[in-house]
Amino acid sequence: MKILCVGAGLSGAVIGRHLAEAGYDITVLDTRNHVGGNCHTERDAETGVNVHIYGPHIFHTDDKEVWDYVNSYETFLPYKNRVKTTSRDPEGKRQVFSLPVNLHTINQFFGRTLRPEEARDFITKEQADTSIEDPQTFEEQAMRFVGRDLYEAFFKGYTIKQWGVQPSELPASILKRLPVRFNYDDNYFFHQFQGMPENGYTAMIEKILDHPGITVRLETAFDRSMAGDYDHVFYSGPLDGYFDFELGRLGYRTLDFERFTHDGDYQGCAVMNYGEESVPYTRITEHKHFSPWESHEGSVCYREFSRAAEPDDIPYYPVRQVKEKALLSEYVTLAEQAEGVTFVGRLGTYRYLDMDVTIREALDTARGFLDAAEAGAPAPAFFVAPL
Repeated sequence: MKILCVGAGLSGAVIGRHLAEAGYDITVLDTRNHVGGNCHTERDAETGVNVHIYGPHIFHTDDKEVWDYVNSYETFLPYKNRVKTTSRDPEGKRQVFSLPVNLHTINQFFGRTLRPEEARDFITKEQADTSIEDPQTFEEQAMRFVGRDLYEAFFKGYTIKQWGVQPSELPASILKRLPVRFNYDDNYFFHQFQGMPENGYTAMIEKILDHPGITVRLETAFDRSMAGDYDHVFYSGPLDGYFDFELGRLGYRTLDFERFTHDGDYQGCAVMNYGEESVPYTRITEHKHFSPWESHEGSVCYREFSRAAEPDDIPYYPVRQVKEKALLSEYVTLAEQAEGVTFVGRLGTYRYLDMDVTIREALDTARGFLDAAEAGAPAPAFFVAPL
């Protein structure tokens, strides 16, 4: 069977490799001039820094099979994501704080020396707005959890810039648990396995695609007329784009990057958030710190700006508000009526996915496809439901 994988990111590469190893003839195409999708990394010619071109990607997972999978193609070295944020304390003084909000953040912000249980009582009994009994919005949920001071310093401005709406317009479900740690753990993630590929994500994905049964065609746009040349298509592009946006466009946020270089160390950390709404960018990333095992005199940094995606922009974050979910449901119905195509990945299922989940779903999809083929059954439009 001849299989077409549209998109040379994680979804297309993993599915293509798994099916190639099962004897299928695989073609992977991508409109860009490189593989890797938004995970793409490349060496900066001026500084030698390995740059995450479409924004930083940090690998973290509790899925041992996925961890073993990525390490079979590229050595992952230890990396802990320790984010800092510049914001104002209750006195209006700008300071650098540690994220996620933890015991050090609380003590620094309020000028205290609280122990864990004291801090818990202070937040839940003195700061949290207990008058909010049934939070309905992100703002109410944050106020109920941490109170106005912490909410305005660390959540409000950043959320407005990231999503382009007031937190009072976002659902409470976004903030599912208390976003505070009552210890000094500033590792952003909880997962057992955390790291960065020694030579970057593009090097890893190139190795995944390096198989005699796989042909990679870059700078090639997909057209539905191509599907007739293949027995099945795995499509990781935008779901609405597959249908030429005939029902309208699903909403996305996109990112603009303002690149600059620096001699030496610009900010001393990989990620510095800016919580104030008056600062137009959400964060500055300094990319040499994503590879702490390397040493570079120069530095490459990006100021990151979030805005609503226009038709010609790269779609980053699915909005998934009420209006978008209703339109998504209509596109899912269209997709389920289409034959010979399975929609995969972040764009194909209109969901925000971490890299480990993307790989897990790609592996499961490839295995599910092989099971269906063995049983003589057609593959479904979605192995993972978008809704």
